[in-house]
Amino acid sequence: MSITRRLLGKAALGLAGAALLMQGTALAADKPAPFDKPGVKIALVRYLSTGDFFQAYLSGVEAQAKALGVDLRVLDSRQDAALQADMVDQAIALGVQGIIIQHGLTESMKDAAQRAVDAGIKVVAFDVNVENPKIPQIEQSDRDLARLALEQAVKDNGESWKAGYVYVAGIAPLDRRNETWVDVKKKYSGISEVAQFGTLDNPIANSVANQARSVLQAHPDIKVMFAPYDEFAKGVKIAVDEAGLNKGIKIYSADISTSDIAAMREPDSAWAATAATNPAVVGQVSVRALAQLLAGEDPGHNVIVPPTLITQKELIDKDIKNMEDLSAKLPQFAHANVAMPAWMPNPNAK
Repeated sequence: MSITRRLLGKAALGLAGAALLMQGTALAADKPAPFDKPGVKIALVRYLSTGDFFQAYLSGVEAQAKALGVDLRVLDSRQDAALQADMVDQAIALGVQGIIIQHGLTESMKDAAQRAVDAGIKVVAFDVNVENPKIPQIEQSDRDLARLALEQAVKDNGESWKAGYVYVAGIAPLDRRNETWVDVKKKYSGISEVAQFGTLDNPIANSVANQARSVLQAHPDIKVMFAPYDEFAKGVKIAVDEAGLNKGIKIYSADISTSDIAAMREPDSAWAATAATNPAVVGQVSVRALAQLLAGEDPGHNVIVPPTLITQKELIDKDIKNMEDLSAKLPQFAHANVAMPAWMPNPNAK
């Protein structure tokens, strides 16, 4: 039998097809079970969702879930603690293999999280302490967030000043940031907290602004406002601007968003600095840690995303106007090499 060019062409096509098939098989095998096959379902059960931070966090969760090829269900309790606990049960009933619990109250989520574990579901928790050794805690290194912001406050204002402090107890990240604030006040005896206030009532910024107006009237000698959550800082800034005190008070916060950047860049803005992780990256890390559990790997009990200090001066000097600029001009902000085994797809890869 003679071998014609047509036969050689068919053979070449067949070999190419076989090679592609083998390559596809190899790529699928690169992901461990259960991610080597479609059909993995996970749920995000949210307590807080209002504000830029939480929108960006959700986008990160969605991006990493898409990169992994998993089916993501989002359940949002809108700060209803009892409903959030019920939503964990809803997720269990949906037959998900993994659950991310995002914020919430320990007393309402502890038992709910245990029910999920008892049902054989893998669980991770972001910024809520569910007091369970089997559940990894995703953290922004909240103590470092507060430390970086407060170190800048001392650098800018010296070691003696009167402060207003925005705080709501019972929220894990705020409680951790509060521990650092307490330590800083012990270290610098000249720092005097003359007013403490705060609320999580929606809309948070406007509700905090209402409180801050009264605080500023009662304590005109305040020089620094420590508001370690950006919605708190927005509220304080509203009140400071209305009172015409933007040149006499400096605001230090935690977290960052495009609207925060715009507020910090305003002429004579009181918002001097913030310490932040990229909320989208934190969302990605939350999914990756859960994926590691599902793959039989151990991400560690405390999965910590390191923060970055961002000053008003840096935003102006580097012409940073939005989150995209921030990631481009501060590369450490764009990606965290946390919970990142070799098989894990990186949604940020170009």
